[in-house]
Amino acid sequence: MRNLKLFERFKSTQIHAFNSQQDSPSTSSNNNVTPRINFFGHPKSITKSKSRSLLPHGFPTTELLEPPLESYLKPIDLVESLSNLYRRIESSSESETSMLYLEQYAVLRSLGDAKLLRRCLLNARRHAIDVPSKVVLSAWLRFDRREHELVGVDSMDCNGFAVECPKTSLTHGYDLTVVDKDCDCSAEYEDNNSFGSDDIKISSADEFSGLDEASDFSFCIGSEKAKCVRWRIAALSRPFEAMLYGSFVESRTCEIDFSENGISIEAMLALNIYSRIKRVHLFRVETVFELLLLASKFCCDDLKSACEARLASSVTNLDKALTFVEYALEERTKLLLSACLQVFLRELPQSLQNPQVMRFFCSSEAKEQLAFLGSECLFLLYYFLSQVGMEEKLTTEPMLILLERTREFACTNWQKALSLHQMGCVLFQRKDYKAAQFHFRLASSLGHVYSLAGVSRTEYKQGKRYSAYKLMNFLISSHKPHGWMYQERSLYNVGVEKLKDLATATELDPSLTFPYKYRAVMKFEQKQIKEAFEEIDRLILFKPSPECLELRAWLFLAIGDRERCLRDLRAVLCLDPNYAVFGGRMRDDLVEALTAQCSEVESEADCWVRLYERWSAVDDVGSLAVVHQMLQNDPNKNYLRFRQSLLLLRLNCQGAAMRCLRMAWNLATSEAERLVYEGWLLYDMGYVDKTLTKAEKAISIQRSFEAFFLKAYVLADKNLNADEISCDVQVLEEALKCPSDGLRKGQALNNLGSIYINSGMLDQAETAYKNALEIKHTRAHQGLARVYFLKNQRKEALEEMTKLIEKACSKAAAYEKRSEYCEREKAKEDLDMATTLDPLRTYPYRYRAAVLMDDQKETEAVEELSKAIAFRPELQTLHLRAAFHEATGNMSLAAQDCEAALCLDPNHTETLHLYSRSKDQASSIDNTIFGLD
Repeated sequence: MRNLKLFERFKSTQIHAFNSQQDSPSTSSNNNVTPRINFFGHPKSITKSKSRSLLPHGFPTTELLEPPLESYLKPIDLVESLSNLYRRIESSSESETSMLYLEQYAVLRSLGDAKLLRRCLLNARRHAIDVPSKVVLSAWLRFDRREHELVGVDSMDCNGFAVECPKTSLTHGYDLTVVDKDCDCSAEYEDNNSFGSDDIKISSADEFSGLDEASDFSFCIGSEKAKCVRWRIAALSRPFEAMLYGSFVESRTCEIDFSENGISIEAMLALNIYSRIKRVHLFRVETVFELLLLASKFCCDDLKSACEARLASSVTNLDKALTFVEYALEERTKLLLSACLQVFLRELPQSLQNPQVMRFFCSSEAKEQLAFLGSECLFLLYYFLSQVGMEEKLTTEPMLILLERTREFACTNWQKALSLHQMGCVLFQRKDYKAAQFHFRLASSLGHVYSLAGVSRTEYKQGKRYSAYKLMNFLISSHKPHGWMYQERSLYNVGVEKLKDLATATELDPSLTFPYKYRAVMKFEQKQIKEAFEEIDRLILFKPSPECLELRAWLFLAIGDRERCLRDLRAVLCLDPNYAVFGGRMRDDLVEALTAQCSEVESEADCWVRLYERWSAVDDVGSLAVVHQMLQNDPNKNYLRFRQSLLLLRLNCQGAAMRCLRMAWNLATSEAERLVYEGWLLYDMGYVDKTLTKAEKAISIQRSFEAFFLKAYVLADKNLNADEISCDVQVLEEALKCPSDGLRKGQALNNLGSIYINSGMLDQAETAYKNALEIKHTRAHQGLARVYFLKNQRKEALEEMTKLIEKACSKAAAYEKRSEYCEREKAKEDLDMATTLDPLRTYPYRYRAAVLMDDQKETEAVEELSKAIAFRPELQTLHLRAAFHEATGNMSLAAQDCEAALCLDPNHTETLHLYSRSKDQASSIDNTIFGLD
């Protein structure tokens, strides 16, 4: 506790409130609850006059820099948590499995892997049994795909997948094949005109045969009669049977007065028809409502189920859902209520802005009425709603109510901890620090250690800096250190010790952006301009997030470099078009103003030339900026949205890429174009066969480069035999015959070379890569190097990779690939450089660990892998560490790493074999120890 001497300094240093002009609502991202860059200082003398007019709030300052509090579960030992989850899932009962996959989703949120999270939701839906849970999970999966962003797609439209089908969701019982099945809505539509229509075709005349049977008694409603068959009515329920065949007067009369039961003659006539043909789809909705009341009163279970199903199928829009939901709550009809919920949820996020819908979800009356669905289902419902609310930046009060409902219906510790932590984050955002601290403390008491970061932050905000420091100091000494712990403590530290904490945070978790941003701004304040940009550039090279690009844009603007500022701002808006640049405090027309100041208006041809240059230089951020400029000139060019999506995928910005694809789909001017974009969207979800179908249909309509390219791309993703490889080559050759630009043709030639390599056709591959290089597809150097290596021309392979390194702005992948062609020491140098440029790449850690293992340095090898696992616990790294543990005889740790890896991919064959061996050997060791052999 050498920093105790700083106590007095801690007491006197605190953050003071902004004045009213500077205060503004937070503009947090999806999982963050603090402003992006809500920090402003005073303009320095180096600011040029034009820049000063664009920068009215001055520079960012270190005093007000602050990392976000993450609003999801953050286990203190993620590997142990995943291992435990895998074991529980494997041994769970049918009724438990779905919620265990939801827990897996919550635990894995911290990794930010969208495909992994979707797999968790799919598994939860696959194992869901009751209808309300199916409805919530199906709607969640639909929202996850952001289908609401597609123009012309109704919320209740079926997309052909059973797992998201609104009709399939209303069927009780689980179906393990539902994820891979197509629904049959299309066929039924052709037969029945529409889902939930009032009329239905009867497939067989036998179904009406009961109508011919002679009546033998009547129900009387006033002067009107409904003639019925006694035995058929009696068969509907025990009460009717007792009435018509028991000791009651009604059993001995041919006319029974039903006038006092509040049932209309239409309902009694419908009852007669139902008793004969067992169908209610022929009746008006109002009549079915009456039949449902009658069924409830006389315990006609089959009739009640039929009426519920009929009414549920009628709930096809928001107006009907709002009309039926009150009745569903009053009568506690689970199926009808589920149908209403389904409409509300499939209308998300728009329905969050509907006062009637929000009144339903947030009122205390609805809370009591919904209770019959069960706590587990209601937690699922409100967890989904709260996640959508946080993503959509719902206003504070409704957001808190949704989170409070989530907490009230939470059953397990992880559910309670999550809801309490998120409530703390929302309260922190609205600066209610005492209430936030209360919730963070409750969450931490349930075992969520990360919530103590929230406790310390709220202490700090209330002027108790030293108290916050002590808490984080205790946390670091009590647990295995994590990067976020040192990052948090750095906020409350000063001077050299602060910088040491930031350096340790970066060393333990290089994915944390705050340390880089702090060091960049600190150096900028110290007028170390070059060093400041080097720090932020280092971060952007491997993590080009909007927040990081925004900061660099601010620094560029501050030194008067408006062109580079504009480039970064354009990239920011490509990543997130709704991003509130500079905390929302900068002038709305900033991009336009900078464009006017930077240069003359460029023609479309000029933009294409610049795009070609940036693409050839492997400058994805620069390419994004050019595409944004072209879209600014003409926002309706769908093919530019498509190009934008390809660039975003290169930057690992999957969510932004899929948003651009959806925009391209919306702007498509032909069915063939729309099919191509739809195919890419399907491919992203893993529907390879459906993607292939879309591509082939697009080709049948119009032979285009993009349609052929999509088909070839999908075919290459399969395990192809020789004939199929030949077919894939032909498809790419057809693509190259179609009109397109050099950028896309370069990609096609590059892919063609890859296919040739896989089929052993090295000369053809060499030709394809050289053709790609002739049109400046720089990445083809990597493929050509591979060809040379396979031809045992190692020197030429090294030269090709060196050319790529010299040309590319983004070099980490090139250094990593070149290491494969180097001698051991040179390979290590290249991989160290790859780690320096992009510390999130895990292959260099695995290579170094393997070298250490070969040198019989087992402890150091495991430590090297543990560094990567600490911030990116991916399958290959966990598998390799498990193998190292097995080799050193530590079977329990080997089994734990296998379980964590299998939690990420339960079908990974090599890990399954390793897991089986480690368990068997661990069991054998235990038997030997306890003398059981």
